[in-house]
Formats: sequence, C-alpha cells, structure tokens
Amino acid sequence: MSTANTGRNSANIAGESGLGAHEFAFTAEVGVRWSDMDAFGHINHARMVTLMEEARIAWLLSAGEEYTPLIKSAMIVHVEIRYQSQLRHEDSPLRIGMWIKGFRSVDFTIGYEIRGAHADPVSKPACVASTQMAVVDVEAHSLRRLTDTEKGYLRAWSR
Repeated sequence: MSTANTGRNSANIAGESGLGAHEFAFTAEVGVRWSDMDAFGHINHARMVTLMEEARIAWLLSAGEEYTPLIKSAMIVHVEIRYQSQLRHEDSPLRIGMWIKGFRSVDFTIGYEIRGAHADPVSKPACVASTQMAVVDVEAHSLRRLTDTEKGYLRAWSR
C-alpha cells in the first residue's frame, strides 16, 4: 500500500478552521487483493470495511508522535457505508480520501470517499462511508473528553 497526504499539514495549522469542501486530510492508495473479490467479480461489501481500515491506519500512523494519545485512545463505535457503484479488481489501487466530518466532546467521525485508481478525483465516489470513533481512557475503561489540543487537530482535518 502506498499513501499520499493530499491535505494540508495539520500539525502546522491546528488553530485553523480546516479543509476546503473538496479537500482530504489524507488520501491512501490501497491495493485490491483477489481475496477482496466476491463471486460476482466486484469487491465484496464486507471487505470494503477492511480496505477502509487499512487506509485509516496509514493516515493515523503518518500523523506524528503528537497525535499518539488521541490515536491510541480512539475506538470504533459505528460504521456506515453507502455503495454507489461497483468497484472491481482492475480499479486497483483504490484511492480512499479521508477527513473529519465532525466531533463532539467524547467522539469524532471520519468521512471517506472511495474511488478507483482511474476515476476522476471529482467524480461521484463509488463508495462513501464514515466511522464514528469514541475517545476512551484506556486505564479506566471509560469515555474521556477530547482535549483542546485534540480538538485543534480534528478541526484542522475537518471540512
């Protein structure tokens, strides 16, 4: 998997309001494996969650040490996916653009737009999705509030 950061350097703009309407905080290119395919020749719906996970992990691992407390305390609590067209093996690698859709006191939501390798970057995505991430105190096994610094990171990655 290769990745490319196509948004702004959020470490430098944590106080700014975020991304433009069509910008992504991070875009990952994720290769499609034969095991991701189903009997009908397109990417299996359940495997799309795994491909999104690979993209999300690449983004979060690339963010930098200062983001470690937020990343290590984030836990997925909800996944939503809308399939708008088929993706096939020849569409590999998938381009998965991500940004922060919103955040509240104890959670944030990552948005995804998924397109095939040869699709126009401003075309209708084949798949749109979101993952809601709760922020937890790992030691206490309970929800915790986002810090002001973490809110700044999330704001910079928002559109």
